[in-house]
Amino acid sequence: MAKVFIPFQLRKFTNGVPEVDVPAATLRELVDELENLYPGIKDRLVKDDKLRPGLSAVVGYVATRQGLRQKLDPDVEVHFVPAVSGG
Repeated sequence: MAKVFIPFQLRKFTNGVPEVDVPAATLRELVDELENLYPGIKDRLVKDDKLRPGLSAVVGYVATRQGLRQKLDPDVEVHFVPAVSGG
């Protein structure tokens, strides 16, 4: 199972729970399962069948470039990270 760290801004969907274990083989399956567990969270993570603009998914220690197609290893950590901008 993937261990998903829920960003502070989305914890209202999880009743304050900061992390959750989710069975999934891909990032898409993970997001769908999060939606089953916490209705409404998917709309904050996905738009037009892609990760929302300004949001990255870090799988293990690497930001995915495969989006929702990213395969997940068993026991991987997944972080959804808002983009940081500045100069």
